[in-house]
Amino acid sequence: MNENDDHATEPPHTADPTRPTDPATEAFVAHRNLLFTVAYEMLGSAADAEDVLQETWLRWVEVDLGQVLDQRAYLVRITTRQSLNRLRALTRRKEAYVGPWLPEPVLTAPDVAEDVELAESLSMALMLVLETLSPTERAVFVLREVFDVGYDEIAAAVDKSPAAVRQIAHRARRHVDARRPRTTVSASQTRAALESFRRALETGDLQGLLDVLAPDVVLVSDGGGVKQAARRPITGADKVARFIIGGSGRATGTVTNDPTLVNGNPALVLRLDGEMDGVLALRVENARITGLYYVRNPEKLTRVESETSLTLR
Repeated sequence: MNENDDHATEPPHTADPTRPTDPATEAFVAHRNLLFTVAYEMLGSAADAEDVLQETWLRWVEVDLGQVLDQRAYLVRITTRQSLNRLRALTRRKEAYVGPWLPEPVLTAPDVAEDVELAESLSMALMLVLETLSPTERAVFVLREVFDVGYDEIAAAVDKSPAAVRQIAHRARRHVDARRPRTTVSASQTRAALESFRRALETGDLQGLLDVLAPDVVLVSDGGGVKQAARRPITGADKVARFIIGGSGRATGTVTNDPTLVNGNPALVLRLDGEMDGVLALRVENARITGLYYVRNPEKLTRVESETSLTLR
């Protein structure tokens, strides 16, 4: 490990101006947000993404930088390999998960929402589609389609030939395109639908909910076996609206909802008597809500109180 870094086992978040830094630390700090974003897009879990960064750092400080031509590419390669290892373990964990599994929401700054490409790639709707890919397909899709990494570099990261990577990328793109939202919706359109939904929720207006929900809307709720949630997705505007109104009516305290930006997209933080109860993200098409994603599992709500820095570069 680098003798200049007494804490080489801990990945640095930012450079400490009071301590001398070495080239390895400077490079890691410079690309940390990118590496976290790569890991998070591959895993859908901020906690696991942080663990991947820890593993990336431990390997990075052992590298002979004199042999590294492109530090950013090398760091992305390490992060991808560690993410793939963890993604395979995560797949086994999800098989034993109680009820539907949703990605871990992260609070994001307005600049993430303004980056349309990044915001779309982080949306709950698309991240759920990525869950249907194999680990290697997901890694290839994320690196190629989201981060525009070259085929040769992806091949080095996933231990495949460039020709095989091209085939995997084509297959993954076709799979995702068949399942992703059909139309691109602006943040303002999503906010308008969210505000209509919010008003109906606050007033218990069943018809108001039906007006903003698409006929084939799907609600997915994730309680992780800790908080009450529907064990299966609920489909259809009438069933979803009645489920929501019924849930609000059974609340044992004061329910409030606050607009926020989660994963670069408009969402609501729901609180019960001031305590966070969950995060509700949505998917909007043609001005109506086609997907509702309600994360209640407390273990997945730790990144909603402070912003997480995400970037494509």
